[in-house]
Amino acid sequence: MSSPADRTVDHSRPRDWVDNAVRLIDADAQRSADTHLLRYPLPTEWNVQLYLKDESTHITGSLKHRLARSLFLYSICNGWVTQDTTVIEASSGSTAVSEAYFAKLLGLDFVAVMPRSTSPAKVALIEAQGGRCHFIDRPSEIYTEANRLAAECNGHYMDQFTHAERATDWRGNNNIAESIFQQMRLEQHPVPDWVVVGAGTGGTSATIGRYIRYRRHATRLLVVDPENSAFIGGYETGSADYTTGMPSRIEGIGRPRIEPSFVGQVVDRMVAVPDAGSIAAARHASGALGRRVGGSTGTNLWGAFGVIAEMLAAGSSGSVVTLLCDGGERYAGTYFDDDWVRGEGLDLTGPTAALDEFAATGRWQV
Repeated sequence: MSSPADRTVDHSRPRDWVDNAVRLIDADAQRSADTHLLRYPLPTEWNVQLYLKDESTHITGSLKHRLARSLFLYSICNGWVTQDTTVIEASSGSTAVSEAYFAKLLGLDFVAVMPRSTSPAKVALIEAQGGRCHFIDRPSEIYTEANRLAAECNGHYMDQFTHAERATDWRGNNNIAESIFQQMRLEQHPVPDWVVVGAGTGGTSATIGRYIRYRRHATRLLVVDPENSAFIGGYETGSADYTTGMPSRIEGIGRPRIEPSFVGQVVDRMVAVPDAGSIAAARHASGALGRRVGGSTGTNLWGAFGVIAEMLAAGSSGSVVTLLCDGGERYAGTYFDDDWVRGEGLDLTGPTAALDEFAATGRWQV
């Protein structure tokens, strides 16, 4: 019998496919210019500037394009995804659309596990990128079913909610935080007082919060959270197991449980945003910008307007940055549909009045 010192176990295999897959993803990024940083129209005399990082200009139309790119690179370089791998994700929204795009780019099969109640419009977006949709009747079983399906077909469950915070190089490599601060360099107030984001997977807030500390910026990070989401409850109590068990109306952010990628320690403040406020702010901003924005952008702006009002009340000047996560065209039948809003039992009257008051006076009466 040979001794352990004499044994060799060699799992190496040709890396031609891996090399080409990374090249294809990098080439796709090179073909894309960085997303724009837009100035939001505020009165000049306030001497506070608000900027929107416009993530809707990615080829798949949302902030999740960055996440999908990072998840694919992470999985390929870890050896989890190879040329024959079926990629599985638990998502009925923008992440699935973006992951389907990258899977098609690499010639891989992609399956999105989602509730049967998912809107036909979202299903169509995923299928248009070459993905397939696997429906379940109980939304609470989405993670378990994604794991089961991956095991059944010897595929890989991408698991955005676990890997989002580790798949992105938070120190730089043109991540969203580095991009924001680079684009702000020549502005009147180049280091923002606040960056405002929502928590979907937790990956974006983790990346920005870590980058702020790594670069020793004085910027503070505000995370906004919609109704029924567990993040703010977990942040308040310090519990990593906090759950609400309820879905969020605001797509792309808000989760019924604290996701593994959420790093609350890098968040300076959290604010709960009513769904009526998110929707009213999305409509308000759409009028101000001359283009429709999605509900999660409304949530971000609700938080941004609040901290800007604080700055004005304190007599301070400065800048605030938030994200335009996706366009509002995807939500014509929901957030921009009065019948849908009434059907959800929402009244936008109060939030709309608060937004109008802010735009006119800089006061935040909510």
